[in-house]
Amino acid sequence: MLACRINGIDGRQIDISDRACQYGDGLFETLAVRNGQVEFLEAHLQRLAKGAASLGIPMPDAGLWRADIRTLLVGRQQGVLKLMLSRGPGGRGYLAPDDPVTSRIVMLHPWPVHPPEYVEQGVRVRLCQMRLAVQPQLAGIKHLNRLEQILARREWADPAIQEGVMFDNRDRVIEGTMSNLFWVKGSTLHTPDLSACGVQGIMRQQIINLAPALGLDVQIDHYSRQALDEADGLFLTNSVIGLWPVQQLEERLFDPLPRIKQIQDKLDAVRLQHAESDF
Repeated sequence: MLACRINGIDGRQIDISDRACQYGDGLFETLAVRNGQVEFLEAHLQRLAKGAASLGIPMPDAGLWRADIRTLLVGRQQGVLKLMLSRGPGGRGYLAPDDPVTSRIVMLHPWPVHPPEYVEQGVRVRLCQMRLAVQPQLAGIKHLNRLEQILARREWADPAIQEGVMFDNRDRVIEGTMSNLFWVKGSTLHTPDLSACGVQGIMRQQIINLAPALGLDVQIDHYSRQALDEADGLFLTNSVIGLWPVQQLEERLFDPLPRIKQIQDKLDAVRLQHAESDF
């Protein structure tokens, strides 16, 4: 059951003039809660603060976020936290208030049930027709404007397909609709350059950090579809799924890759190390 706090008060109602509702003028973070612990909370708060600075939205004190999380997690061991920061109420028109009164929203959703074979054997993935717009000023941050991802996700209804790969409007590989994308070729781990669009995922950065210890060089660059066709193995990451190997991309099947299992095991260990229970 969804639990929610808005500006430190239990509730689900927001002012209709809030700019999150009117224009998507805000940011969000999605965090995993396991065994009463929140994974990578500090990293998420730091990214939220960075995004707020980019958009010129005042960032509430980290202690306020932590207090709301602590309240919502009483008696709960597992779930998905969503933090939202809006510029707050404002009049009609795009011009933002000079002194905004921000809206701080913290929600706790039930944990999604995914078959264990997604982690163990991998998932099926397709290519999306919807393209991501190139906009460096918004690249990396998790702003509330997700219409591109919504339209991409509408492209398929087959429950056997778990994710879609998105390209930018220059036909460069960027990410999944809900995930970051990696692939292994030989001893090199590749992931797209996200300086023009896409989300700089928390799990993405963790994998980039741990790859050298696994004997993998990391290459971040602009790639075409051909790079995916030539890969030895692909995988997806986000804060909730952790790491899902790609079993099939369109018509191509991938054999299980030991290197991806090594990355998966290492990431699981890192997630445990960065799980907070004292807020």
